[in-house]
Amino acid sequence: MSTTAPGWTPRRYLMCEPTYYTVSYEINPWMHPDLATDTQRAVDQWRRLRDVFVDLGHAVEQIEPIPGLPDMVYAANGALVVDGIVYSAKFRYPQRQPEAPAYEKWFADHGYVTHTAQRVNEGEGDMLVVGSVLLAGTGFRSERAAHAEAQELFGHPVISLELVDPRYYHLDTALAVLSSSVDSPQIAYYPPAFSAGSRNVLRQLFPDAVLADDDDAAALGLNIVSDGLHVVHAPGAAHLAGELRERGYETIAVDTTELLKGGGGAKCCTLEIREPIS
Repeated sequence: MSTTAPGWTPRRYLMCEPTYYTVSYEINPWMHPDLATDTQRAVDQWRRLRDVFVDLGHAVEQIEPIPGLPDMVYAANGALVVDGIVYSAKFRYPQRQPEAPAYEKWFADHGYVTHTAQRVNEGEGDMLVVGSVLLAGTGFRSERAAHAEAQELFGHPVISLELVDPRYYHLDTALAVLSSSVDSPQIAYYPPAFSAGSRNVLRQLFPDAVLADDDDAAALGLNIVSDGLHVVHAPGAAHLAGELRERGYETIAVDTTELLKGGGGAKCCTLEIREPIS
């Protein structure tokens, strides 16, 4: 795997091992408490994902998991970090609300200036950095008012997108950032997950976007991690992976099917720490 091509940059990620992972409640359509979960299998899949990032040259930090918070493995929901500034999550469902202060404390303990959200938002799960703007999802988990709060904090334009399919309850389940380059930003997305107006916005902003099909979306194939060259994705997203290879990306399939039982994949498990641009 090459790490020298233009567009590749080493990243820094925060992850949480799924030591206490299980599906004991239901807050999204993927979760079924009556179906058995295998915690060790989830841990093994998560470790494979972490090792792929390390092998690609990225830095991976880890936050200590907390008993009773099985969804803490979905680190992307814990905060949004842009230019070294941390905007905390404020979870909609009470089952996840204790995760927000845990993630905010981790950043504070590591020397970051943190801002406690006043509006309901679920971090990078619903706010994605694309070039110089933020794409922000609403409709299921994050309030539109949080988009305005984030814009005031970061000083980057925030574009609100309405999600309409409950299976794709976070933006990062329906849209993926392939390249966050200011000069050549690129995304992939699943059009039926968005309202008509939001689809029009995406078509205007990203006319060359990669479009996922029904099977890609159903495998949570858009819940991917891209460093501008390598794309880590679910094995079930075969059509999407082919489209990405045609665009010049190197695709790496990593099995996260056990974690999918909680409604998350590679991206949900990965919170990017974006340092200030020097």
